[in-house]
Amino acid sequence: MNTRVLTGITTTGTPHLGNYVGAIRPAVRSAEDPTVDAFFFLADYHALIKCEDPARIARSRLEIAATWLAAGLDPEHTHFYRQSDIPEIPELSWMLTCVTGKGLMNRAHAYKAAVDANRDKGEEEDDGVTMGLFSYPILMAADILMFNAHKVPVGRDQVQHLEMARDIAARFNHLYGEGRPWFVLPEAVVDDEVATLTGLDGRKMSKSYNNTIPLFEGGAKAIKGAVARIVTDSLEPGQPKDPFTSNLLPIYQAFATPSQTQDYIKALQDGLGWGEAKTQLIQVIESQIAPMRDQYEMLMAKPDDIEDILLAGANKARAIATPFMEQLRAAVGLGKGAFGSAGKEGKSKRKIPKLVQFKDEAGQFRFRLLDSSGQTLFVSLPQSDPKEAGMLIGKIKSHPSEISVVAHETDGYQLVLQGQTVAIAEVGLTSQELTQRMQKINSALQELGD
Repeated sequence: MNTRVLTGITTTGTPHLGNYVGAIRPAVRSAEDPTVDAFFFLADYHALIKCEDPARIARSRLEIAATWLAAGLDPEHTHFYRQSDIPEIPELSWMLTCVTGKGLMNRAHAYKAAVDANRDKGEEEDDGVTMGLFSYPILMAADILMFNAHKVPVGRDQVQHLEMARDIAARFNHLYGEGRPWFVLPEAVVDDEVATLTGLDGRKMSKSYNNTIPLFEGGAKAIKGAVARIVTDSLEPGQPKDPFTSNLLPIYQAFATPSQTQDYIKALQDGLGWGEAKTQLIQVIESQIAPMRDQYEMLMAKPDDIEDILLAGANKARAIATPFMEQLRAAVGLGKGAFGSAGKEGKSKRKIPKLVQFKDEAGQFRFRLLDSSGQTLFVSLPQSDPKEAGMLIGKIKSHPSEISVVAHETDGYQLVLQGQTVAIAEVGLTSQELTQRMQKINSALQELGD
């Protein structure tokens, strides 16, 4: 089973050079690993916490999507979607809210910072604090747990939120697991090798400091203008300079080869003027950014194409989220058909497993096996023709003894009917849990045939 890696970007602004170097570029590179199952999403529900300008959020969603695609993200081999296109995420967020202690949320850094700021100003502690800000870590947990991500690349300031997601997942598993852990406990990945780009004044590049270099916005002219404003000392051309205290070097080496970086360091030590040093910095940035900028501008000119890509990504993501959410509903007592029914003589009718056909978000036809309690035991592989799906259901009902339930890779199972694989499930079960699940499926199939 591949490692699931999940990354989200809040849609409240326009990406700058620091976003590209610190988040976008390493994420796109990691998705090229064939052992990684990558989930990239636009965190537009999170944006509502920080921004009350609808036009800004709408524009940011388009710009960030175009940026990721221009940077090389392949939507065919990743799950690339908007958070708001996955209705199961806010539903899961509410379920998780109901098992999360308020005391845990009280300890969240963002909330504590807001409270401390209010105290310093002599105001009420919760003045201006919305429930969105207070509950932000729970929505983030839902983003991660919805797809059972194994690893989540984050900055050190976000590690606490990953720890909270683990606590929330463990609490839900404890309350509703009944021998099955519903959620993988995600791991925070802090890569100290990934550059944190310095801005025009030497501090971390951030819109909060107004010290950013634009990525695509404004074109080459905007990059040139921003680089010209980078703070340097007053040493003249010909005077040796210390590259390692310069605000130019960290940005230069983020885009240059090691050999180019060594040449740049030596040139500064030999007295390269700041004006020429900035010109060389612009050139090395443009060598990487210019081709992507051309692609970005093409994408921005065709917003309908971006929309189609995001909707297709949402369909892929929901193919995972929808059946999983049905299982979670059943686990907490909200599953469909959980009441049972009374016969004509008032006797309780025995519920039996059943096969239910449905059309998925991609327009393909599938079916699921429900056990007697309404829990989904497996979801079939997609079929383009509803008749083909119906024929498979008929074969399963009429020839249950010819169904084989076998282990698939390390922690999943597959169903094989007359040599044809009709379903594959990777559910993160232990060996013992996997055996129990396969036995449960075999029993349900036997009841279908009785």
